[in-house]
Amino acid sequence: MRSFLLYAVIRLGLWAAVWWLLVQVGIGVMLAGVLAALIAMLLSILFLDRLRDGAAQRWRAADERRAARKADEVDEDAEYEDHLLDDAEAAAHTSGPTAGADAETEDAATPGPDDLPDLPSTEDTDSTR
Repeated sequence: MRSFLLYAVIRLGLWAAVWWLLVQVGIGVMLAGVLAALIAMLLSILFLDRLRDGAAQRWRAADERRAARKADEVDEDAEYEDHLLDDAEAAAHTSGPTAGADAETEDAATPGPDDLPDLPSTEDTDSTR
C-alpha cells in the first residue's frame, strides 16, 4: 500500500507543479489543468515506471491472496445440486428412449392437439348476442 500511495502522491505533486507553471505562463486556469493532467500523465509513464510496477505488483499480490482465500469457500448446497443434476443427466443418457413400448408410453404422456378442450363454435356465440 505504501508504494501505491507514494506513486499517487508523486503524480499529484507532478500535476500541481505542471499546473502552476502553465498558469504562470499565462494559460487559463481550466486549460492549464487539462494540459497539466496530460503532461503529468506522460511524465509519470516515462519516469515513474519503477514505482508504478512496484504498486502494480503489490496490488496483484493482494488480489491473488483475496482470490485464494475466497476459492477455499465451498458452497455445499451448490455442490449437492450439481451432484443431483449430474446424476439425472447420466440417468437420461443411459436409459434414453428406445424403440417399441417405451416410445409409445412417452408419446402417450405428451399431450397433443386431440387432448385440447373443445371451444364453442363462432355461430353459438353470435346467436347469444
